[in-house]
Amino acid sequence: MIPLYDDVPTRRTPVLTIILIVINVMAYLLQLAVGLDQSVVQFGLIPAELLQNANEVWTAPGGEVHNLDPAWITILTSMFMHGGLAHIGGNMLFLWVFGNNIEDDLGSGRFIFFYLLCGGIAAMAQSLLNPSSPVPMVGASGAVAGVLGAYLVLHPRARIMCLIMWFFIMVRPLPAKLVLVLWFVLQVFEGMGTLGRSIAHEGGVAYAAHIGGFIAGFVLIRILGGRPDPPPLPRYRPPPDFMR
Repeated sequence: MIPLYDDVPTRRTPVLTIILIVINVMAYLLQLAVGLDQSVVQFGLIPAELLQNANEVWTAPGGEVHNLDPAWITILTSMFMHGGLAHIGGNMLFLWVFGNNIEDDLGSGRFIFFYLLCGGIAAMAQSLLNPSSPVPMVGASGAVAGVLGAYLVLHPRARIMCLIMWFFIMVRPLPAKLVLVLWFVLQVFEGMGTLGRSIAHEGGVAYAAHIGGFIAGFVLIRILGGRPDPPPLPRYRPPPDFMR
């Protein structure tokens, strides 16, 4: 189920959302120029280095590569690195569909603080789950998950036009509440499935980051004071005399 657009209008151009997408795309192009392996290792977040001061040295095709020092910087840099075209494409699509409205609700200043904080919380959630992992973690997924959590709070009655691919392919509008709750439940079930085969040394999808980011966004948007959709108007019921 791939979201394409929603029916919630914005009051102003989502400049910061566009800037974030451009920065991510430019960073990915630079990754391709210098090599995905080298860039992921150097700028990705390695839980073992962040939490246990382990000094990991990776041998990439271009030679030995060290993670950034101090390691906490990678909490930020890892949010703008991606491991492939599908990875960045999916994240940027979700950021555009849902992020423009959250920026509109919060304003640019609060939105960038919210986005980066959700990304940082998501990165720490994944790191704490696998504190000895030497595998670099990259992607905007945690920060984008925070945007999804905020969207569920502020726009649960919105309609999301989705591309549905199962035994059939169709495009149809679905309630935002349904789309986002299903997304979160899927992350929880997929994350539980990886517990027996920890990604600490195998790599894989950082489901804990998705879950942590979503919960962070769900909570923080209430603290930062976004503008929720007004409740639906009650249906008009004519008085009994009118019905005679």
